[in-house]
Amino acid sequence: MTACLRILGLMAVAISHMTQGMIIYNPTSYTSRYTDPCSPNPCGSNTQCRVAEGRPVCSCLAGHWGNPLTYCQRGECEVNQDCPNSKSCRNYKCEDVCAGQCGHNADCTPRNHIAVCSCPARHVGDPSVSCRRMDPQELCYPSPCGQNTKCEVINDVPVCTCLPGYFGSPSSGCRHECESDYDCSPSQMCQQYKCTSACAAGTCAPTAICDVNNHRPTCSCPKGYFGDPYTSCRAECLSHADCPSDRPACMGDRCVNPCSGGSVCGVNANCEARGATPICSCPRTMTGDPFVRCRPFEPADLCEPNPCGENARCQPGHDNTGKERPVCTCLPGYTGDALTRCRRGECTADVECRHDQACVDYQCKNVCSGQCGVDAECNARNRVATCSCPPGYTGDALSRCYPKSTSTGARYSTSGRVYYNKK
Repeated sequence: MTACLRILGLMAVAISHMTQGMIIYNPTSYTSRYTDPCSPNPCGSNTQCRVAEGRPVCSCLAGHWGNPLTYCQRGECEVNQDCPNSKSCRNYKCEDVCAGQCGHNADCTPRNHIAVCSCPARHVGDPSVSCRRMDPQELCYPSPCGQNTKCEVINDVPVCTCLPGYFGSPSSGCRHECESDYDCSPSQMCQQYKCTSACAAGTCAPTAICDVNNHRPTCSCPKGYFGDPYTSCRAECLSHADCPSDRPACMGDRCVNPCSGGSVCGVNANCEARGATPICSCPRTMTGDPFVRCRPFEPADLCEPNPCGENARCQPGHDNTGKERPVCTCLPGYTGDALTRCRRGECTADVECRHDQACVDYQCKNVCSGQCGVDAECNARNRVATCSCPPGYTGDALSRCYPKSTSTGARYSTSGRVYYNKK
């Protein structure tokens, strides 16, 4: 009987609501005798039953989902970390983290199981609600620039510039360069909100001097000039023709002696004014650069610069009168005119010539040339001239041979290259 009443009570149960896999039973009638509502278990598989206010309450086990009255199946996950980074754990299932999370036209980027919503490029709005295409000019409204500036959108970037007549930092604000003279440096004055030079062109005469005192210009003519410094200052001279003979040069708009000052010519040099031109020269007993320094003559100066020809050397010497003069000679092994050019000779020793020649004055010459006497014969042997009288002649082969009347001999030597042989 008790079992029948329990079954009737379960059949009369009304389901009030279902949430998160939990079902609460509301029986319409119970027996007056108390029994455990969860025994036997009225719930499905993978569930748990608990008593709440005398009623059995069925729910899925942790990590399971489904209908607790019939069957609960094991879920994919329990926490977000059980899912890939792009998904989150909802009702024990790994679901797309971005599904339904962002607004219209918005982009969703999953980051560590969290949906990050953002508006696409060139779009603006609340990404969680809706994004719309951006008007580039909106970047300047409200203006990101400071006061007295102009905002322009260039390549989708707001660019700030100061308005004409203003300067400063466009991002923080621009202002006039000056409001009064005291906003400018001591040498400037404020004109049309700009600092300009107090001595700007046209303030004084072109040749006048301009000085600034308390932001105001003062004009004066230079020393040696005269006239109105605000209109014209005239110089003592404009050309050499305006100057007197004792000061013939017009230099720096003033008449001066070109040799005055002591720094025109070098040390010990003479300066002579020829018109407006200074002529510098060393005294007769000196030499050197008259624009740098003059010094007494030395013998070595006779050869500087070298007055001799090519391949010649210069040495200090004297002429026939005993006066010092440079002496030019050809270098060893060279011959020619030492004043113009010396050429390298044929030889420097006899061995460089043929066997019948000798090296004389760096030239290969016949050893018999001019060595023997009149009517004598000369034979060259190993660069030695041998003089002898021809057959039928007698005498001194070095001076003269005569028709033979008595027996004589011959001499030879070489100058020693001509020898005398007695026959």
